[in-house]
Amino acid sequence: MFCKRFIAIVTVLALFCSIVVTSGRASAETVPAIDVEAGSAILIEANSGKILYQKNADESLAIASMTKMMSEYLVHEAVDKGKLKWDQKVKISEYAHKISQDRSLSNVPLENGGSYTVKELYEAMAIYSANGATIALVEEIAGKEVNFVKMMNDKSKEFGMKDYKFVNSTGLTNQDLKGYHPEGTTLDEKNKMSARDCAILAQRLIQDFPQILNTAKIPKKTFQEGGKYPIDMANFNWMLKGLIKQYEGVDGLKTGTTPEAGDCFTGTVERNGMRLISVVIKAKSHTARFDETKKLYDYGFANFEVKNVYGKDAVVKGHETVRVANAKDKDVVVQTKQAVALPMPKGNNDVYKKEFKVSNKEQEAPIKKGVTISKMIISPKDNIDPGFLSGKSLQIDLVTKSDVEQANWFTRFMRQIGSFFSGMWDSAVDIVKS
Repeated sequence: MFCKRFIAIVTVLALFCSIVVTSGRASAETVPAIDVEAGSAILIEANSGKILYQKNADESLAIASMTKMMSEYLVHEAVDKGKLKWDQKVKISEYAHKISQDRSLSNVPLENGGSYTVKELYEAMAIYSANGATIALVEEIAGKEVNFVKMMNDKSKEFGMKDYKFVNSTGLTNQDLKGYHPEGTTLDEKNKMSARDCAILAQRLIQDFPQILNTAKIPKKTFQEGGKYPIDMANFNWMLKGLIKQYEGVDGLKTGTTPEAGDCFTGTVERNGMRLISVVIKAKSHTARFDETKKLYDYGFANFEVKNVYGKDAVVKGHETVRVANAKDKDVVVQTKQAVALPMPKGNNDVYKKEFKVSNKEQEAPIKKGVTISKMIISPKDNIDPGFLSGKSLQIDLVTKSDVEQANWFTRFMRQIGSFFSGMWDSAVDIVKS
């Protein structure tokens, strides 16, 4: 009788364990696989950076005019810091003029020595991928393109990108730059990035300067409308509303095409509160890059949805307090610094685990409200899940809910006395045990 009961208990436990293990891998088993026909590709949820799909995502490849995402970022940063104004006039150099006259490249013709506003040149770059306009902006910001290229590489490092190399500001091959290629670079060099790094750049561009989408989503516009030489500009992002590959919710971002890079596209789309960022590098044709991007978006929206996990200023169950030395109340309440929303497979919310890490440096009162003293680390339960752009896990700052007062001298003294005798007691117990 005992044996039968024992066998039954073991069977139930084994079944329970198999259920627990399965729930940890549910995301991999319930979401169907797709294959994107391109040299490399990635799909992320924009807010968290959660990777939903990847293919050769860390392979460094030529990216052509997707380079201009970094140039756009640095233009916005210069405006934000007051170093540039949208209505500021920019004088066109011989270099920018010569490049702008090459109609085999993406360009709006610029007059040698002529002046155009920063806004006009930026729109030509962002909508029409105009190379001469890009160079004019670059020279206005950095003096020389070589200085701007250093800024591009420095910013990439700051963003935590790993598989990148910028040699010019446009994404053209150096051979296309008519002898003006930046000092220290060679004719056969070209800009390269991985799909992951392109996604990091696109995410930062949208998060830091969301207004970029106001320009990126313009399907058609006339450069210098009403001027002496107006030029009609049609956006190369054919997935925008009203264009031949339109896809509901697409509002950016940047295409790229050269013989070596093939046809590339970094796109972004938002539906039902979920924004996706996609990168496709080395697709088979102009239209294929959009077809493969559609495949990624259909996959993302069909299989995932964003769930609010914690609101801003939320106290996390299981980690409500952190011990702080010399505080009036030794256990200090902490809360989330920002809201936490994560993409999850539809019908399955049990795909993440969390752990907590207190700051390596011991915190000591007094501490102001809103200071980070702990972190919540969120990672997928599934070991083969690709994780986030930042790595296998996402770190959320937990901050002090209110000012942390220092205990008075008498309380601190009595705690030290108590700690001293507690230590003596522990030592005595250890001696007795030995």
